[in-house]
Amino acid sequence: MDGTVLTVTVLFLTSSLGLCSSDTYVLDDNAGLGRVFDGIGGLSGGGATSRLLVNYEEPYRSRILDYLFKPNFGASLHILKVEIGGDAQTTDGTEPSHMHYENDENYFRGYEWWLMKEAKKRNPNITLIGLPWAFPGWVGHGKNWPYDFPDITAAYVVNWILGAKQYHDLDIQYVGIWNERNYDTKYIKLLRYTLDKSGLEGVRIIASDNLWEPIALSLLLDPELSTAVDVIGAHYPGTTTVSDALKTQKTLWSSEDYSTFNDEVGGGCWARILNQNYVNGHMTATISWNLVASYYENLPFGRDGLMTAEEPWSGNYVVESPIWITAHTTQFTQPGWTYLQTVGHLAQGGSYVALTDGKGNLTVVIETMTHDHSVCIRPPLLPFNVTSQNATFQLKGSFTSIKELQVWRSQFNFKTKKPSLFKKLTPLKLSNGSFTLNLAEDEVYTLTTITTGEKGSYPDPPPSARFPKVYKDNFNVRNPPFSEAPDFADQTGVFEYHINLTDPGPYTFTLRQVLTERPITWATDADQTISVIGDYQWQNLTVTCDIFMESVKTGGVFIAARVDKGGQSIRSARGVFFWVFADGTYKVTNDLAGQTVLAEGQSGTRAYGWHTLSLTVKGQLASGLLNGYPLWKNAVVLNPNNGWAAIGTHSFELAQFDNFAVVAE
Repeated sequence: MDGTVLTVTVLFLTSSLGLCSSDTYVLDDNAGLGRVFDGIGGLSGGGATSRLLVNYEEPYRSRILDYLFKPNFGASLHILKVEIGGDAQTTDGTEPSHMHYENDENYFRGYEWWLMKEAKKRNPNITLIGLPWAFPGWVGHGKNWPYDFPDITAAYVVNWILGAKQYHDLDIQYVGIWNERNYDTKYIKLLRYTLDKSGLEGVRIIASDNLWEPIALSLLLDPELSTAVDVIGAHYPGTTTVSDALKTQKTLWSSEDYSTFNDEVGGGCWARILNQNYVNGHMTATISWNLVASYYENLPFGRDGLMTAEEPWSGNYVVESPIWITAHTTQFTQPGWTYLQTVGHLAQGGSYVALTDGKGNLTVVIETMTHDHSVCIRPPLLPFNVTSQNATFQLKGSFTSIKELQVWRSQFNFKTKKPSLFKKLTPLKLSNGSFTLNLAEDEVYTLTTITTGEKGSYPDPPPSARFPKVYKDNFNVRNPPFSEAPDFADQTGVFEYHINLTDPGPYTFTLRQVLTERPITWATDADQTISVIGDYQWQNLTVTCDIFMESVKTGGVFIAARVDKGGQSIRSARGVFFWVFADGTYKVTNDLAGQTVLAEGQSGTRAYGWHTLSLTVKGQLASGLLNGYPLWKNAVVLNPNNGWAAIGTHSFELAQFDNFAVVAE
């Protein structure tokens, strides 16, 4: 516990002293309570936002997980929401489906199963939510829309929930329904029916897990639909809701929010919306996209997580300010607590909420974030003013007997750039159920009867380091813990470990691109498959890889350097791409789409035979080897100047990769 030196800057006064003018706020349960609190959470996926986390070595990986999930340690999250992988690009990468094809089921792909189990291991009471952002192509029978065959889509989603329980003993408590274009009421009803028929009556539905309207009006007009839906979830609601949503009397959530760079302004954004989502919008849960920024930072929305863990090769991670802002609420409340009706805005700006467990405990969270220090990425934030102020809180009702409150404070200190986050101050003695705080700008306070709060810590992680300049992977992992190879970030397509059946000796593994049709997606997946790896700042380097095409005559694969885009922008990625095709030709292009050709000719390559490709880029010149012999040289590359290395295929087709290596200058 910090000493009294910290407390002298705060006036803990009873209102009777009257030293400064002060506005009074009553905290009272006499007139009843507000809505039931459902928790604060983080979102892994939408997409591939936890991709690099799994590659951290111990003890660093477990420490990161502790900061996220361990009760009374760090963020102490109440909710974990994960993507139900759909084989498609969903912001920062693809996540594999449990059913690549209609007759295929595998509940060990990807890393979300592992993440949910790790969260549950730390907090057995954590709420688990699944949401599909995309679907394998077969679900739509050739259409880029998942709801034309709602029985197929419902069975697909329910299989994932059943698999979570059967193979991992995970109880999924909520499932979301989301699509950029709209939602489908017939599908929602059918999903409810399919869940019930499968013995999953306890799994609740969040709809539309996107916008308040038109789902709110539909619920008011359609009693059967209203029976099926338990929660209306909005994404980035700007702390407000709509009248129709309130009229439904449904539980309201901000089921995806934040999405903001996790510096101190990002922490300020998070502090403001955690309070004001309830004060302004009656939302009883807020879920951060994303949980942890564990993807290459030059992908879209870099560092938009509660903390940063993007360097598994070094072990470095950063516990950012949103972790401690989360703790102000999560360490002193639990789902099932209830908001008081007496919540609101402070007279000179800022807000306060109060919650109780109904057993005498009380937690009050106050924030005074100024406009410019709490801007979120979306929606636009209208101007408002916050100034320092004295605020007197008067406890009434069942809280009048409270004599002491624990005090935790965060000060962002934007002027000195030396934030003081989640500091425990001297407990506050109450006089006649009243206390006064001198609130400065850009502060967060928690005052609570709960005494178990803790600012957890570990020794500093290793220092930050760039991706290794010399990197090799032969993919020979006997029992791969995950289906993906370390550090590869799939941007279109799915690249999985595969037993090399072409090798007559002791069995070895390759990396195989396994999708043969385009998935159903709202994002702009490329027409080619691609997985990126390495240091985005790489300029001069040699990439080498063995390749094996499995499509006779039509097949094609590539290795690449200086790939400059990923995520939602992958279609327009540029770089140096060295392609070989099963028809015996090669091509060198300046773009993934293959439109800007730098060189082309005969290669003699065929399907069902291994070939070794080597690409060297130095300055403005590139050259390529095939099976150790020069195939082309001195292709002029004017841009881009830097980017990732990559592998991929010409289309959604089966192909294998082995003995991948990079040597960068």
